[in-house]
Amino acid sequence: MTTVIDGKKAAASVIEAVTRAATDLEKDTGRRPGLAVVLVGTDPASQTYVASKSRMAKECGFTSVQHTLSEETTQEALMALVAELNADPSVDGVLVQLPLPKHLDSEKVIQSILPEKDVDGLHVVNAGKLATGDSETGLVSCTPAGAMILVRSIHGRDLSGLNALVIGRSNLFGKPMAQLLLAANATVTIGHSRSRDLPALARNADILVAAVGRPEMVKADWVKPGATVIDVGINRIAAPERGEGRTRLVGDVAFPECAPVAGAISPVPGGVGPMTIAMLMANTVIAAYRAEGKPAPKF
Repeated sequence: MTTVIDGKKAAASVIEAVTRAATDLEKDTGRRPGLAVVLVGTDPASQTYVASKSRMAKECGFTSVQHTLSEETTQEALMALVAELNADPSVDGVLVQLPLPKHLDSEKVIQSILPEKDVDGLHVVNAGKLATGDSETGLVSCTPAGAMILVRSIHGRDLSGLNALVIGRSNLFGKPMAQLLLAANATVTIGHSRSRDLPALARNADILVAAVGRPEMVKADWVKPGATVIDVGINRIAAPERGEGRTRLVGDVAFPECAPVAGAISPVPGGVGPMTIAMLMANTVIAAYRAEGKPAPKF
């Protein structure tokens, strides 16, 4: 019987632990964890994401501040705001919602956030700490951190003896996910568009993580029987059966055909997605504890 991994339930568990940690910090220090979210422009998807992040921060007991800037905001103005938030001791986490308008250099903005306040885990210092195994002072990118919790829900913390394949080599997900699996003692392969025989690599994987942004690319004959499949893709495809012009969300894995083969599989939606915001909250409370010189909670 295949286990369908419930990302909403796992995320709720993380949020519960974050809320407890935030309450304990306020009791001990008199202050709440602080999250500042910066939104530039009026992109509807970005507005939705920012609203959900701000709402979740408040539910966790954080001080949540949102800065909304116009589409015409200059690079200098945005960098000045980030510098201000870096210097504010009440702000533990700084998040600049991506994508930014095309005239802004997003990489320059992200790298200007202090690494200890980089709750998205995108700063090169945090990437370097992950690569060198420093889990005590770095912050891990939210989506791979969330995906890793789903892997642990099936296999525990020690992945010794297991083969893992990550399909996708992006800095945002593929590389940090591979580092997390490696740190848990898995034998890790990264597959990508230039890999010679991706299906063959996949068939050898006890843990298969797909993050390429190609709808339902992973087919049933790619999956090793009994493998754990983590689907990170979020793709919107036409759904004429729902009516003209309607769409539906699918992952990078062909769920209906792969689920009977897999031992465990995460769905889209409802798998990795809910974990991303949960791990953003986890990173914020970790940063707040470190700012107060206290041992940070682990998730």
